[in-house]
Amino acid sequence: MGRVVVEVMPKPEILDPQGKAVVGALPRLGFTQFTSVRQGKRFELEVEGDVTPEVLAAAQEAAAKVLSNPVIEDVVRVADAATDAAGTVLSGGLA
Repeated sequence: MGRVVVEVMPKPEILDPQGKAVVGALPRLGFTQFTSVRQGKRFELEVEGDVTPEVLAAAQEAAAKVLSNPVIEDVVRVADAATDAAGTVLSGGLA
């Protein structure tokens, strides 16, 4: 059984109240080295058999149409969980 990882983040121009709450709490918990936090979503999609280029293409399409809100979010990674630790940047970019 294969697994595809999809990561979605708010677009940079969109306010992220959850990220702001986390960045405010970190110093109170002793984590003073972090200056910014953006909170996103991670999806793990399991498939029968291997993750093929066709499966990744279908996952990318599902990410764009169902798993993300393209008005306020970017799909930043669609990858085979077993072989692609670095991921594939599709849009927006990892910050």
